[in-house]
Amino acid sequence: MSAGTSRSAVAPEKSPGMPGDLKMARALWPVLVASAVGLLPFTVFSTYLVPIAEETGSGVAAVGGLRGLGGLAALAVGTALAPLIDRVPKSKAVAVGLVVLAVSSALGASGDFLLTAVFCLLVGAATAVINPALTAAAADRFGDGRSAARAATLVTSTTSMTAMLAAPLIALPALLWGWEGDLLAVAVVSLLLAAVFLVRGRKGEDAVVEGGPRTGYFASFKALAQVRGSVPLLAISFLRTAVFMGYLAYLAVYYDDRFHLDPALFSLVWTLSGASFFVSNLLTGRITNAEKSTVGTERLLLVGLLAALVTATGFWFTTWLPLALAFTSLHAASHAVVAACAVSLLVRRCGSMRGSALSLNAAGQSLGVFAGAALGGAGLGIAGYPGIAAAFGLLVAVAVVAGLLVLRSEDEDEMPGTA
Repeated sequence: MSAGTSRSAVAPEKSPGMPGDLKMARALWPVLVASAVGLLPFTVFSTYLVPIAEETGSGVAAVGGLRGLGGLAALAVGTALAPLIDRVPKSKAVAVGLVVLAVSSALGASGDFLLTAVFCLLVGAATAVINPALTAAAADRFGDGRSAARAATLVTSTTSMTAMLAAPLIALPALLWGWEGDLLAVAVVSLLLAAVFLVRGRKGEDAVVEGGPRTGYFASFKALAQVRGSVPLLAISFLRTAVFMGYLAYLAVYYDDRFHLDPALFSLVWTLSGASFFVSNLLTGRITNAEKSTVGTERLLLVGLLAALVTATGFWFTTWLPLALAFTSLHAASHAVVAACAVSLLVRRCGSMRGSALSLNAAGQSLGVFAGAALGGAGLGIAGYPGIAAAFGLLVAVAVVAGLLVLRSEDEDEMPGTA
């Protein structure tokens, strides 16, 4: 058994062979619903930024900048609590996070500027607990190995699907009760889900992974760093997020400047990108974690990074709309491949420390959101679109080097054709 792996204290579900997606979804339905709900507060905030700014009596720039507080809170909380995620039942961690999410959503519905700032801080802190705890809980439910990794990627696939569909879905009920009603509805649903997780935890449905003697707080970081490939995998997640989120930050600007697409038409481009990410993430999780996979996860990770390198640089030089759309789709798909492979490897390799690893992974992604937008803006300011291509290309190139380190750490239990 590789370093960091262990069996759960509560016996996970067992079945002959790899459980199907529907069976996993039925077992994990509260986890999947909670992963979707966790995205809604900031989706409401982004979608209705203009009326929220008007309600608070502040400018769009001032209110929009509060979103950064959530990212900083997620980074701080995710990093600080990383060693603790695996020391408590995941159901309790998720329930606490959902209660905080409910409180923050209720505060955000007030329309007060100060309370909106608190809303952003608390949502960032809550999701820093909820997201890794949900992903780890899904993996714990199905033990170790490929089944656990497949369950984890099913959660990330649900999250990506929600990100694609959330905006139009929240817009319909907002016609009846406004954006304030959306946030209050999120608060109510979050409280109901928190109750569900507490009940499931009391029924013993929350697997707590035991990994031998408990290490100290700082020793946990050191132990995680010693897991094969964990450091380059976390670096890849940070770099990938920086590139993709930075790319998305300037995507609308590029399509407007180069192809004169209005917001209505650009929304179709956004849907194309989101759909490509969702489908690729779902299929990658299924293929790489199949019981008798013919595709090595480490090799597919490297292929995804190389594809991202080509598309992250080539896109900014396109002058033909069909080619730009093809690059947009392929770029999202390549990032989805990398994301699914990274989560799969972290879950399979880190075992009893998978919650800590996923927490650091999420914190790194929060940092990547800021780094990507900043570096993309610097590249655009210095050298225009070629500058963006150079900045993002450099980040992916570093990620490719990290991918080679991950490939070198591959061992027999992860070779193609093995369970």
